[in-house]
Amino acid sequence: MSTTTPGAARRRLGLLVIAAAQFMVIMDTSIIGVALPKMQADLGFSPEGLSWVFNAYVVAFGGLLLLGGRLSDLFGARRLFGIGWTVLLAGSVLAGAAGNPVWELTGRAVQGAGAALIAPAALTLLMMLFGSEPRELTQALALYGAAAPAGGTAGVFLGGVITEYLSWPWVFYLNVPIALLILAVIPTVMPAGGRRRGAVDTLGAITVTAGLALAVYGIVRAPEAGWLAAETLLALGAAIVLLAAFVMIQARRRDPLVRLGIFRAPDLAAANVAQLLLGAAWIPMWFFLNLYLQQVLGYTAFPSGAALLPMTIVIMIGMIALAPRLIARFGPKALTVSGLTVLAAGMAWLALVRPDGSFWVDVLPASIVAALGMSMAFIPTLGTALSAARPEEGGLASGIVNTSYQVGSALGLAAVTALATMQGAGALGDPVRLTAGYSAAFVGAAVVALSAAVLVAITLGRAPRGEDQQMQATDTAA
Repeated sequence: MSTTTPGAARRRLGLLVIAAAQFMVIMDTSIIGVALPKMQADLGFSPEGLSWVFNAYVVAFGGLLLLGGRLSDLFGARRLFGIGWTVLLAGSVLAGAAGNPVWELTGRAVQGAGAALIAPAALTLLMMLFGSEPRELTQALALYGAAAPAGGTAGVFLGGVITEYLSWPWVFYLNVPIALLILAVIPTVMPAGGRRRGAVDTLGAITVTAGLALAVYGIVRAPEAGWLAAETLLALGAAIVLLAAFVMIQARRRDPLVRLGIFRAPDLAAANVAQLLLGAAWIPMWFFLNLYLQQVLGYTAFPSGAALLPMTIVIMIGMIALAPRLIARFGPKALTVSGLTVLAAGMAWLALVRPDGSFWVDVLPASIVAALGMSMAFIPTLGTALSAARPEEGGLASGIVNTSYQVGSALGLAAVTALATMQGAGALGDPVRLTAGYSAAFVGAAVVALSAAVLVAITLGRAPRGEDQQMQATDTAA
């Protein structure tokens, strides 16, 4: 995947496009929240079916990420990046124009499929643009990582503004001009890269996509249907069978979708497990903090999004300004362990929330500590996972790390939701029981983060610092 190094201005513009991709992929998961009640009234969703406006996107996104990574390697990251934006654009138009639940959910699934093509291609393009310059690569990864929380918060803001002053279809139509603009600049700012010989492992693609989709489906449905319900057990059982079959297929294929030997690369598996657990801790904390603000402190959706803005600012500053310097000085392992520990401490502090609490005392200080921990842990684990793979398998590595984070997010949210519900999180109108449930959720998320810190300390290799680290990263990128 060799490419001519573009000029500095072109590379910066390319980075902005890649960051915009991450921003949009995450924003599309949060922007619908405020619009859901009006969508339910206009389209006739049942209360149970309404959650699938969110889940249809997540299931398609999580299920297709590995395939997207492989296609990026085979057909070129720039080409797949453009195809992904085209698919996302089509899904956005379909979701905005839908007149019934079936077409709405179809549009959301198409959006998720487009995001699954965009995400791994975007990370591959980032490595192509900055992989030969370790210092610039760390800074580029920092901006890429900071785009995610920015997209999540912006989604809440924009969803509230659009729903109030326009109409709910515009939460989807917003993607159209952005997608058209990005499609117009891709040929100019993105490296062409190279294509790799090989065939698409169709059987492997079908089994892993179906297996991951069923796993995500079972996980997101479990809190509502019950972990021991036939629906949940059937979905998760089928997912295990399909994923086991996928591993067997990959072991026997000459040109597999996922070369199993990639997991023997130093630190790749450990970094992906860290990303999985990071998602499993962070997303539940964000989710239940928003519920505490709305259902206990009485914030409406828009002020609730504003209350989360300090966390977003801290994460962006931490990822862009702080994390690169700390990685250069202490190495990715030390920073990851420290970040996960700080994240766990912030979540444990949040567990002290009170039924009659306030934003300034119960939320702001602890959430800033948690955000600082997230900013310290995310970039080094992402960079380690990407740099551990062969250059020609950059798309596959990107697909794997994206899948790890997304599946971890779904699994963590389902598990922590079950814990919170048992402690009273479903008792609407009872702030004491609600607070007890949310406190339990924060404790559960803190345990996940602390477990991740211990696991990383044991399994992740000791990375060199300073110039030695930069030389190692250069060798890896070359």
